[in-house]
Amino acid sequence: MPNKGIYIYGIVPNFYSAEVFRSLENTGIYSISFQNISAIVSDRPSTFLDYSDRESLGHLLVHHQKTIEDLTAKGFTMLLPMRLGTISGSKNEVLNILERGHHLILESLKKIQNLSEIDLAVTWADFGSNLKEIANLPEIIELKKDIQENPDKITQVDQVKLGMLVQRKLDEKNKQIELDILNALSSLSHDIKVHEAMNDQMVTNSAFLITKTNQEKFESAIDKLDQQFNGNLNFKLVGPLPCYSFYTLEVAKLNPEGVDHAKTVLGLNNQTTDSEIKKAFLDKAKIFHPDNSLDHGNSDNFKMIQNAYKVLRDYALAFRQSSVDEAISFASERVIENMILVKIKE
Repeated sequence: MPNKGIYIYGIVPNFYSAEVFRSLENTGIYSISFQNISAIVSDRPSTFLDYSDRESLGHLLVHHQKTIEDLTAKGFTMLLPMRLGTISGSKNEVLNILERGHHLILESLKKIQNLSEIDLAVTWADFGSNLKEIANLPEIIELKKDIQENPDKITQVDQVKLGMLVQRKLDEKNKQIELDILNALSSLSHDIKVHEAMNDQMVTNSAFLITKTNQEKFESAIDKLDQQFNGNLNFKLVGPLPCYSFYTLEVAKLNPEGVDHAKTVLGLNNQTTDSEIKKAFLDKAKIFHPDNSLDHGNSDNFKMIQNAYKVLRDYALAFRQSSVDEAISFASERVIENMILVKIKE
C-alpha cells in the first residue's frame, strides 16, 4: 500500500466561525490547528505527488487552485496558499510546520488581510497584422532589400538574421507596451509580479496585489487601457484570487551534511552569527571571484562559495524560527533540530 501523506493547501487564522469550519465536513478536507492558526489539509497517498509529466503536473495545479478557491468561497477569505505539492508524513509534521512558521505566518496573514490578487493576461487581438506592421519597419525593409539584391546567394544565415531582427523588434514592441500597461496600473497596486509570457502573441502575463476595495477602480483602469489601444489588445482578468504570486508559503527541507559542508567551505566555527556568515562569504568571494584571477578553476570555487552561503542563510533563518539565542549553533543535535525552514516562496 502507498504511504499515507497529508497534503497542505494553505493556512488560515482561527477567528472564523465554527460554521465556516463545519463547511469542510464530508469534503475530504479538514483542519489541523496550532494556537491561533490552522492548516487546511487532506489525506493523500504519497504517490499523489508522483507527477513526472506536464499533464500530471497540470492536473495537480488545477486541483490545488480549485480547492483553494473553493475554500475562499466557503468563507476562508484570508488564506495563505501553500506551495504546490507540499505534503507531510504525519499530523506532527504539520504541527511542526505551523509552530516553526508561526511568526512569519501571522505577519503574512496580517499583510494580506485587505488584499487580493488580480491576474492579467494581455494578448494581441490580431497577431498577424502586428507582424505585418513590424515587417514594414525601415530596418526590416532595408535588410530584406540587401538580401534580395543577390537572390541567387540567399543563405540560411541571411534568413536567420532576418528572423532574429523581426523577433527583436517584436520583443521590443511587446516590452514597451507591457511597461505602458504596468505604469498605468502601478498606482492602484501594492506590488506587481511579471510572469513569463507563454508565447510571442502575449504582451504581458502579470499579477497585481491590490486592496480589495480597489477592484472596481482597477477594472475601470483596464477599460481605459482597452480604449487607449483601440481594441488591438485583448485584456483578460482573473480574480480576485488568494495572493498566490506574492505570499505563497513553502517548506524547505535542509540537509545536515549540506549544512556541515557549507560551514567548512566558509571556514566557520561551531558557533557563529549572521554577520560572521556574511563576512566569511565576502572574504572568500574576494579571493575566488573569476574577475580577480586568471585561474579558470576559481569559477567552480566561486559557485561552491555562493551555494554554501545560500545553505547557511537558510539554516540561519531556520535556526531563528526555533531559537532566541544570539549565536547560531552548528552542534549536530541543533542542526538536526533545524532542518525545516518555513518561508515565503521567492
